[in-house]
Amino acid sequence: MSTPGERILAIDLGARRIGLAVSDELGWAAHGLPTLERVGPKKDVARLREIIAEYHVRKLIVGLPRNMDGSLGPQANLALGFIEQLKNKLKLDVIPWDERLTTRAAERVLIEADLSRAKRRKKVDQVAAVLILQGYLDSRQGLIQTGNPSEV
Repeated sequence: MSTPGERILAIDLGARRIGLAVSDELGWAAHGLPTLERVGPKKDVARLREIIAEYHVRKLIVGLPRNMDGSLGPQANLALGFIEQLKNKLKLDVIPWDERLTTRAAERVLIEADLSRAKRRKKVDQVAAVLILQGYLDSRQGLIQTGNPSEV
C-alpha cells in the first residue's frame, strides 16, 4: 500500500497523446488528469516532470500494450523504450503494467456515458490511464486476485 501522501501517476502512452491519471494520497482511487499532446521525447518528459512535482508523485505506472497472447509487439517495445527514458531522467520507480484491452474498455465506458465520437476521442486516453491505475491500486489492496503479468 502507498505511504500517505505518496501519489502514483499512470501513463497511457499513445503515438499522439499521453493519457494520465493520479492516485489519491491514500492510494485507493485513480483520478484522470488532462491528456497531453505528444510533442517530442524531451518535451514530453519535461512536462511529465512538472506534473510529478505538482502532485508529489513517487511512482509511475506505464501501460504496456501486450499482444493478446502476452508477447511484446512493436508498440510494447516503444513503451519499454519510453519506460527506460523515464527511469533514467526522473529517477523514480517505473512499473510496466499490462494494458491489454484497456482502450477498448475505456471506449465502452465513454459510449455508455453517451458521449459523442469527438468527445470520446478527447477522453479515451485519460479514461484508459484511470483504468490502468485503478487496476494497479486494486491489485495492491488485494481487490483483484490475479497479479499483473506485465513484468518483463
